[in-house]
Amino acid sequence: MPLPFRTAAVGSTNPAKVEAVRRSLARLSRDCELEAVDVSSGVGVMPLGQAETRKGAFVRARSALERTAAEVAFGLEGGAILDGDRAWLTAHVVAVTRDGRIGEAAWGRMLLPRVAAERLRAGEELGDIIDDLFDAKESKRQTGAIGLLTEGAVSR
Repeated sequence: MPLPFRTAAVGSTNPAKVEAVRRSLARLSRDCELEAVDVSSGVGVMPLGQAETRKGAFVRARSALERTAAEVAFGLEGGAILDGDRAWLTAHVVAVTRDGRIGEAAWGRMLLPRVAAERLRAGEELGDIIDDLFDAKESKRQTGAIGLLTEGAVSR
């Protein structure tokens, strides 16, 4: 079934986020043009908690819609939830349309290695931590933490 829109935007120029939206749209329709827009998330570089992660996704989607002529815009935001001595990886996706409809999805949580939890509490960004743990470079612009932690079994 074709999508009810032909133009879309994503509130990021991060290749991994853009490709995730592109793949999702391709599964639904071949006729949707996607524009990547560099916008702020309105939250810190490492969103902590589900509320802050959701806010980042919403701000990205809304900002992308405002800066383009797209009929729908998507915001994707990854974050971490600190819980005692543990930390969980989480993600949120928001879609907003010109006529005011909003769709949301939150990705299930995945327990991060204990060392990652300690470093998150110390104020480090998850992307930097994951790069160190996996001897990677700019993983947040590629497979991200989820891809490395699952050895590619789960992608964005």
